[in-house]
Amino acid sequence: MERETAETVEMLKAILASIEEGIHAVDRQGMTIYYNDAAAKFDGLDPAEVIGRHVLEVFPSLDGSSSTLLRVLESGQPVPPTSQVYTNIRGSKVHTVNTTLPILSGGRLIGALEVAKDLTQLQVLNEKLVDLQAQLARREGKAGRGTSPPMEAKWTFAGILTQDREMLQVKELAARAATTSSPVLVYGDTGTGKELFVQAIHNASPRSRRPFIAQNCAALPATLLEGLLFGTVKGSFTGAENRPGLFELADGGTLFLDEINSMPLELQAKLLRVLQEGLVRRVGDAKVTEIDVRILAATNQNPLTAVQEGLIRADLYYRLNVVSLHLPSLAERRDDVELLTDHFLHKFNRAFGKRVKGVSPAVRERFLAYEWPGNVRELEHAIEGAMNIVEGDVIETEHLPWSLRQGGGAGTGTGFGAGLPRGRGTGAGLVVPDGPVRPLREVMGEVEQELIERALVQTEGNVQQAAKLLQVPRQTLQYRLSRAGKRGE
Repeated sequence: MERETAETVEMLKAILASIEEGIHAVDRQGMTIYYNDAAAKFDGLDPAEVIGRHVLEVFPSLDGSSSTLLRVLESGQPVPPTSQVYTNIRGSKVHTVNTTLPILSGGRLIGALEVAKDLTQLQVLNEKLVDLQAQLARREGKAGRGTSPPMEAKWTFAGILTQDREMLQVKELAARAATTSSPVLVYGDTGTGKELFVQAIHNASPRSRRPFIAQNCAALPATLLEGLLFGTVKGSFTGAENRPGLFELADGGTLFLDEINSMPLELQAKLLRVLQEGLVRRVGDAKVTEIDVRILAATNQNPLTAVQEGLIRADLYYRLNVVSLHLPSLAERRDDVELLTDHFLHKFNRAFGKRVKGVSPAVRERFLAYEWPGNVRELEHAIEGAMNIVEGDVIETEHLPWSLRQGGGAGTGTGFGAGLPRGRGTGAGLVVPDGPVRPLREVMGEVEQELIERALVQTEGNVQQAAKLLQVPRQTLQYRLSRAGKRGE
C-alpha cells in the first residue's frame, strides 16, 4: 500500500510538473510544500529558493491580505481568478492571474494551492502601449486640438476597392455614418475588411485629427482588459499604478473595440454605462472623468446570434447597433475577385521588385470558383505566397497554396470531403474522388491538413483561435502542426 501511495504521489508530481500553469502549494503555516517549474519560471526563481520557505519570505511585497494563499488559509474559502502584481526576493516584478483553492483532508483545512497564469510580459507590453499612447496624446495637446495626425488609422474609403453592388451600398452607408458621433457595429466574417471600414469612418469624420485607438477584446484576460480600458489607480490592487485607460486616451477621438462578443459580460455592463453617461471611472477609483469618445465595434459573429447565446448583452447590443454595417463575404461578391487579384498583383510587384503580368486562365477560373473561407485576406496571402515562388511572369496553379491547388470550388464546405477533387456522388451528399481507391488514412490526412490550413488562414496564424474554430483542444492542434513541421502563435 505504501509503495502504491508513493507511486501515486510521484505520478501526481510528474503531471503537475508538465502543465503550463504555475502550481504553488503551502501547508497550514504558509510554508511552501510544492512549487513546479512553471511557477518558478513565472516568478524568475529557482524551486530550491521557494520550497520549505514561508510565502512572505520569498515574496516580501505581499502581506496577509494581498497574498491569495494566505487569504485562503485564513478563510478556508477559494479565491476566484484574481490579478496579482508582486515582487520576488530578487526585486523583480511579476504579474499573474491566480486561482487559489483550500486543501482539505477529512474536512480539515491543511493547506492551500494556487494555480497561476503568467501575464508579466503581456502586462509590460500593455503598459508600454498605454504609456506610448499617453505620450502621443500629450503631444497632441501641446500642438493644439485638431492639428495633430491620428494615432493609427490609415485607411480611407477610397482605399476600399469594390465594384460589387452590395459592398458599394455599405460604403455609402458608412460614409454617411462618418459625419456623426453615433456608435457603429460592423459585422462580417474574418478577412472581410471590418477594421478597414472602421478606420475609414474615423478618417472621414470630424474626429479625424484626434486619436484613433483599436483594442481587440479577445486578446486579453478580463482582469487586464478592464484596467487597460478604464485605467487604474495606485492601490486598487497589489502593484497597481496610476494609469489612464484607453477611454481617456481616446478622448475627443474614436475607440474601436474588435471582437466585442469576446468581452466579458461584467465589462460590457461598464461599457454600457460609459456609452450612456459619457463618464469613466478607473479601477479602484471613487471619482469619474467626463470623456467624449465615439465607439466603433466589430464582431465576426452574427450579433443577434451572439445576443441569443449570451455573448453580448441585449442592452449593449441595442446601444451599439445605432448604425449597423454587414460586410459580405468574398464568395458573395465574386465580381470583386478579379479586381482584387489585379490590385494585389500590382502591390506585390512593387514590394518584391517583380514584373508578374497576371494569373493564368486556369488560376483565374479557380479563383472565381473557390469559396474563400478566409475572404479578402486569404486572397491576398495566396497571391503573396505565389509571388514568392513564381519565376516567370504568370502565376500558374502550381504556385498556389495547397488548399487552392486541390480544388475547393463553389459549394465546398469545411466538412468531410472539403477540398477533394469533384467525383462520383454517393447519393448521401459525400463526394468521392475519381480514380483508384486510396487508403482512407491518407485521404483523411489530406482533408485534415486542408482544414487546419484554412483555420490558420482565417485566424491569421493564431493557434488558439484556430483550435476553437476546429473545435479541438489547442494541444491537439499544436501536436498536428509540430508533426507537419509548422508552428503557430
